Amino acid sequence: MKDVELRELVEAELEWEPSLNAAHVAVTVHDSVVTLGGHVETYAEKLAAERAVRRVKQVRGVAMDIEVRPPSAKQVDDEDIATRAVNSLRWQSNIPGSDIHVSVNRGWITLGGDVEWRYQREAAERAVRYLSGVVGVTNEIAIRSTSQPDDLKQRIVSALARNAAAEAKSVAVDVEGGQVRLSGKVHSWHDRKLIEDAIWAAPGVTSVKDEIRIG
Repeated sequence: MKDVELRELVEAELEWEPSLNAAHVAVTVHDSVVTLGGHVETYAEKLAAERAVRRVKQVRGVAMDIEVRPPSAKQVDDEDIATRAVNSLRWQSNIPGSDIHVSVNRGWITLGGDVEWRYQREAAERAVRYLSGVVGVTNEIAIRSTSQPDDLKQRIVSALARNAAAEAKSVAVDVEGGQVRLSGKVHSWHDRKLIEDAIWAAPGVTSVKDEIRIG
């Protein structure tokens, strides 16, 4: 597919997304890699724009250059954002709020600390990303290093094989300690995410280097 045709598909999908005002979002495409520029009013809209682009199956990569510009009437000072973020983390039953710390600079939240599982790391980010006044989130929460089972690689391969949509046969898995490296090729972002989710569910995994290509 030509880049100009893919750009039209992406623009149509952005317009189709109900939680996004795409009037000020610019789209460029080069070799099936999409770059989004321009600006939106909320971080939630920026995330919605990225999700919309990833739904277009011909897209091979996404670069997010969108700026978040809250209207002056909706701007919130950093102290209030930090307080709301800490409270939001405390209210989550699936994450250890006491192990996570929050800092805010000009509306940008940085999360630190450590947790046992990746799902807890992601839950912490979800808990703060939609707060009023937030313009971005950097998630620096680490996954604690724990003992890895001797058959970790085999467990991962078996988990991928159980998920037919993950196209396990086209993915190579290398394991060193708690670090996992993935390579190969799948048809869509959805398949790639299924694979990553399966890997992170394995006990002892502390990092995943995903080099899987889309195509």
